[in-house]
Amino acid sequence: MKVVGLGQDGNVAFDGVLDHGVDPGVLAHDRGFLALRPIDVVRGEDGELVLRLAVRPLSGEHRPSVRPRGRDAGLVLTGGRPPRVRQRIAGYAVVLSAQGLLATEFSHRTAIAGRWGMPGGGLDDHEQPEAAVLREVMEETSQTISLGELTKVHSSRWIGHNPRGEVEDFHAVRLIYRARCEMPTDLIVLDSDGTTRSARWVSLNDWQTLDWTQNWREVLSELLAPDS
Repeated sequence: MKVVGLGQDGNVAFDGVLDHGVDPGVLAHDRGFLALRPIDVVRGEDGELVLRLAVRPLSGEHRPSVRPRGRDAGLVLTGGRPPRVRQRIAGYAVVLSAQGLLATEFSHRTAIAGRWGMPGGGLDDHEQPEAAVLREVMEETSQTISLGELTKVHSSRWIGHNPRGEVEDFHAVRLIYRARCEMPTDLIVLDSDGTTRSARWVSLNDWQTLDWTQNWREVLSELLAPDS
């Protein structure tokens, strides 16, 4: 994925490739800019994804902290074969309705079965990010939503097993959108053989009681804060 920083005048301040394991905010800082907010992500005619960030020159801000690479509990690497390196761009939606926040439970095909996150998933080849989010929300929850702004780009890295049982050095880049569901219906997981076991609406007063993954708890704590 390519990252383009746009200054307050709308001109390109920098551009670069998001290398494996690198956070977009860190990339911007290393180019001399503070990332203020994501603007959008689009796929060009050549198929390349381009993330545009609103930026301004640094004025003494510290380099963003980087969380150490995670690892599946109990993972043992044998045989001297290095893990497969993979960067995955995925789109997710923080969906609100009159019934609360839409949450999805991870299935046994993941290393975090029984824990909770947001509906979404990886982009298909040549698929635009917004279309991927709408498709994934339908497949995982059967809900039709109205997509809002790209509110956050979240990056994390760990070594662990993918759903096929292969060991990967995995860099997840999550494009997180705000969304509304004006007419919530019964929640049905249509992709029954995927990474989602179930879905539910959770009250905004009680959302913290679910067993979220660490990444999603951090993201939601930020996005659901009263002043966000």
